[in-house]
Amino acid sequence: MTAFWRAPAGLHVASARLPDEGELASLDGATGWLNSPPLTPGELRGKVVLVNFWTYTCVNWLRQLPYVRAWAEKYASHGLVVIGVHTPEFSFEHNADNVRWAVRDMRVAYPVATDNTYGVWQAFGNHYWPALYFADARGRIRHHHFGEGEYAQSEMVIQQLLADAGATGVDMGMVSVDPQGLEVPADWASLRSPENYTGYERTEGFATPGGPLPGKPHSYASPARLGLNQWALAGEWTMEAEAATLNAAGGQIACRFHARDLNLVMGPAAPGTPLRFRVGIDGQPPGQAHGTDTDTDGNGTLSQQRTYQLIRQPGAITDRTFEITFPGPEAQAYCFTFG
Repeated sequence: MTAFWRAPAGLHVASARLPDEGELASLDGATGWLNSPPLTPGELRGKVVLVNFWTYTCVNWLRQLPYVRAWAEKYASHGLVVIGVHTPEFSFEHNADNVRWAVRDMRVAYPVATDNTYGVWQAFGNHYWPALYFADARGRIRHHHFGEGEYAQSEMVIQQLLADAGATGVDMGMVSVDPQGLEVPADWASLRSPENYTGYERTEGFATPGGPLPGKPHSYASPARLGLNQWALAGEWTMEAEAATLNAAGGQIACRFHARDLNLVMGPAAPGTPLRFRVGIDGQPPGQAHGTDTDTDGNGTLSQQRTYQLIRQPGAITDRTFEITFPGPEAQAYCFTFG
């Protein structure tokens, strides 16, 4: 399979106009399977196949998930097979127990190939989370889409490929979804803050005086102020390549942002050890701007290594300063995302 992808197909065009982008790649590189025994292209021949690359903390995939889930439910009886390929970004996403928890918690009922060594990712020549690859009943990839959006176009491609395969009685309407929490689409018109990491390897805008001290415990102090999309640590932290770990009680992370939602990928350094935290905006409890993982006073608990929605603002969006404080040690933070 080539890594060069042609322009996406149009809406409900004739099947001959859907480009042939190569043979459906092998799934042999999968390191495990959930919800299914291992599947091969040969076993899938005669089925329309949708392969969805994901990793469970990716907010872009979380916002795509309601549609993939709905397509799997609606079209399975007509010959569609949806396969989720879980290719991890962070080290804890290699943990099989974490992925099993995510599959159960996020109601992913279709087959999932775990791809801890990136074997399937490389076989597809993939570069993105999320990514969708649509294969016809002959095992040829006919369409792809990277990132969020174009849900109607993607569903029309599914319908076209099912029709080409001889499926009958397919409802040609679009699925209706009711996203909640992290699955709600971003408020793109107000979004001015990009994803940012808290590990030294990929972070940007780190404003704590003196900068990061990679891989060593260090006492960080808050700067006098933060500019938009800057962030800072305060307290005793160790900044590793992909995460910042709190070493002593009372540590804080602050971030200046412009978005409706603020999410943070984080968790307890010792899995299974719940940790309390409190968040605020501009020095005050969030009130009605709290996220699904906090209350109006800003209280929450780290119970799992995952994406936490900490802020969802109901009103006008302006530059705000977010703070999260941990009364105890051993919290780990990985990545800010916004929506």
